[in-house]
Amino acid sequence: MAAASGTGDQSPLPEENDPPHPSDAIYADGPATDELQLSEEQIAQQAEASADAIPKPDPEGSGASDGAKREQDAPDPVEAAKPDEVIREPEDVAPDTADDETGEARRVDTEGRTEPLADTEDRPTPKAALVYNPIKVDADALRRLVTRASADAGWSEPLFYETTVDDLGDDVTRQALQENATAVLVAGGDGTVRAVSEAMAGSDVPLSIVPSGTGNLLARNLRLPLAEPEAMVRAVFDGDTLAMDIGWSQLRRSDGETAEHAFVVMGGMGLDAAMIANTNPQLKKTVGWVAYVDGAARSLANARPFRVMYELPGHRLHSARVQSVLFANCGSLPAGLELIPEASITDGALDIVIFQPKGPLGWIFVWRRVAWDNSFLRRFRAGRRVLALRTKDNAVRYSRGAGIEIATHQAQPVQLDGDEFGEAVAVNTRVEPGALKIVVPKGHSTDGL
Repeated sequence: MAAASGTGDQSPLPEENDPPHPSDAIYADGPATDELQLSEEQIAQQAEASADAIPKPDPEGSGASDGAKREQDAPDPVEAAKPDEVIREPEDVAPDTADDETGEARRVDTEGRTEPLADTEDRPTPKAALVYNPIKVDADALRRLVTRASADAGWSEPLFYETTVDDLGDDVTRQALQENATAVLVAGGDGTVRAVSEAMAGSDVPLSIVPSGTGNLLARNLRLPLAEPEAMVRAVFDGDTLAMDIGWSQLRRSDGETAEHAFVVMGGMGLDAAMIANTNPQLKKTVGWVAYVDGAARSLANARPFRVMYELPGHRLHSARVQSVLFANCGSLPAGLELIPEASITDGALDIVIFQPKGPLGWIFVWRRVAWDNSFLRRFRAGRRVLALRTKDNAVRYSRGAGIEIATHQAQPVQLDGDEFGEAVAVNTRVEPGALKIVVPKGHSTDGL
């Protein structure tokens, strides 16, 4: 708009040519005006022809039959949704790995069933790892069982690891964890269970104990089905988990060397370790835990008390002449013997048992306490009344705490979960609460554990 002059008259602006634009050169050879008009006429003629071709509604209702025909010609959605033999995932198109409602990427096979994606570096497929002692189990049958259960659950092919004389199971278990195993199964004796548990402590990976071997001490204390290996294999995929405590013992040798190992049932210094050391391995393989009776008889003949200094966290230092000091996470032994009836694997504490019998009569008191008092009388109300009235004896003393420190003048034998660990002059034991995640069957009662 031109600016107003002082007299109020407006003068038109002089015409100016628009400056050239780079696109002018591109469209300089575009269609002429008459060509554009001809195109518009052709479009109008095609629109009229299309309108004439559309059928007019029939007032007599014939349109209903046409609609029915169109509905009949429409594809059946149920038939269209059925799976066929066509693999709808071309090799040049990457599969969709977005998480679904379960938080896990899935793939559908030709039968419409979901199956896990193949292993990738960023998204490992769920897989189980089995660590087993080939001497204690039927390896082929157990491997087939785990493979079948994994397939039924939609997991990948399981991993299998055998223990050896040089590797009781801890090293191969660490390998399984490095392979991102979703769960680990262990089948073997108490020593194998101990070694595997040591490697898995704090990993938050579930561990399923498939009962085998002679003692099955941890399985017994957990009240797991001892004669149903398939139940514990299936529990990996549909069972529950229980966070249990695990114990650690640091051993100091006479030369000052130290080493720390885990235990899940109990460990000890003194006569109990000597009894295990004196047990005939061939007899143990033949008759199982009963062989420990022979080891006990051999050890008692030469048993001599020894002086120890011991201290529980928060308590004063004690000195005593003892036959054995036990530190336990569990309290049940084979043959229904209850060494520590109140022991719990979930209380964050260890139970300490000090055996200090005086002479042969003292051993009778020890046997009465373990085999009669704890294993029988405590089961009944009348029996508990009898125990309350009985005069206390010091043949067996009980304590409880987060650990115990033990020191001796002369090196004494040490055992952890029934395995020999040589001799030591000091043992520093502690508990790690809830560090081991144990698999139990669905609905398995954990009351009192």
